Amino acid sequence: MITRDSVAGTKTVLGCVAALLCVVVLCAGCRHEEAARAKDQGPQELMMPSKGAYTGAYVDFGEGEDHVTYDAITAFEKMTGKHLAVVAFGNFWGEQVFPAKKVRIVSGYGAIPLIYWSPWDRPYAENHGPDRFNLPDIVAGKWDAYIDQWADAARNYGKPLLVSWGDEMNGTWFPWSGFYYGGGKVIGKKNGQPLYAGPELVKQAYRHVVDRVRARKATNILWGFHANHYTMPHAPWNMMANYYPGTDYVDWLGLSVYGKMLNSEDWNSFDHVMDAPYQEICQLDPHKPVILAEWGVAEFPQDSKAEFIAKAFTDLQTKYPRVKAAVYWHERWENTDGSYSNLRVNSSPETLDAYRGGVAASYWLDRPQFRLR
Repeated sequence: MITRDSVAGTKTVLGCVAALLCVVVLCAGCRHEEAARAKDQGPQELMMPSKGAYTGAYVDFGEGEDHVTYDAITAFEKMTGKHLAVVAFGNFWGEQVFPAKKVRIVSGYGAIPLIYWSPWDRPYAENHGPDRFNLPDIVAGKWDAYIDQWADAARNYGKPLLVSWGDEMNGTWFPWSGFYYGGGKVIGKKNGQPLYAGPELVKQAYRHVVDRVRARKATNILWGFHANHYTMPHAPWNMMANYYPGTDYVDWLGLSVYGKMLNSEDWNSFDHVMDAPYQEICQLDPHKPVILAEWGVAEFPQDSKAEFIAKAFTDLQTKYPRVKAAVYWHERWENTDGSYSNLRVNSSPETLDAYRGGVAASYWLDRPQFRLR
C-alpha cells in the first residue's frame, strides 16, 4: 500500500505509476515481437548464462523416470516458489520411442528438457549387468534403425534439447558401465598412455550414437558427458578422462553429485562431495559449461539435510563458477533392506525452507534463454 499526506501527492504517484506501466507494456510488447521474429527467422539454440545458472529438477516421474505431467511440474514450482528452467526425465531404450509428448509438456511449461537417454531394457533394474542393448551390439549397428527414428523425431521436434547418453558410466550399477566390458584390461597404448577395454568401448558406443543422430540432422541437441561424482571402483582405469569421447562429441560436462543416500553411509557436506569431481571434470575441457545434471541428499534424523542444501546453493554461486545449471533429484524410494532414501525437497519443513530460500536468489535463473542458430 502507498500512502501519501495529500491528494496531490497521490495523484503524482499514480501518474508516475501509469506512465511506468505504459513503458513496461511497451517493453513487453517489444520482447514478444522479438521472440516472434526469432521464431520466424529460424531455429533457436540454448544459451548458457554468462551470469548465474539455470535452476532445474527431476520431479519424481515414476519407475521409468518418464511419467512426465504438467501437474507434477507446476506443483513442484508452487511448492518451491520458483519456476524451473530445466526439467529432467528418463527415456530408456526399452521404450523404443522418442518422448515427443513429454518434451512438448516441458516446453509448453516453459523449460528446456534434459533427457537421460539410457541404453537400458526393462525392468530397468540396477546391478544386473548388460542386457539386449549391450555396447558391442550398439557399436555393430544392431540398434541403428531405432537410433535413426529417435533422431528424426528429435529433429522434427525442432527446439533445443539437452541429452545425457549413458550417464554415470564410471559406476557399476548401470549395464553400460565400463566395469562390465573388460574394465581396466589394457588393450593398447596411445601417446604413451594405456587404453582400457571398458572405457574404450563406452567411448565407441557414445560416438556411434552421436554420429548417427547428427547424420540425421538433429542439430538441436546439446550432448552431455555425464559422469558420477566419484568413480566406483576408484581405480586409475575408471577415471573420467578415460571415458571422455572428445571435444567434438560433447557440448556440456555433466556431474551427478549426491550426499548421504543410505543410513550406513557417512555424512558429508556439499563441498566435500563436489570439490574433487568438479576439478576432475573441468580438466577435461577448459571451456565447456558444467551442468550439475543430478544432485541431492537424503533425510536422516541425525543429520542436517537443510544445512547441506543451503550450503549447496551458496557454494554453487561462490566456488563453482563453471556450473551453469543444477538439477535437483526430487524423489523418494524404498531400498532392498526396507529403509527409504528420501531426497524430496519437502522431506521436512526445515529442508523445504532451505530449498526455497536457496533457490529464491536471483542467481538462479528460472527461464531458459535462447538465440538464433
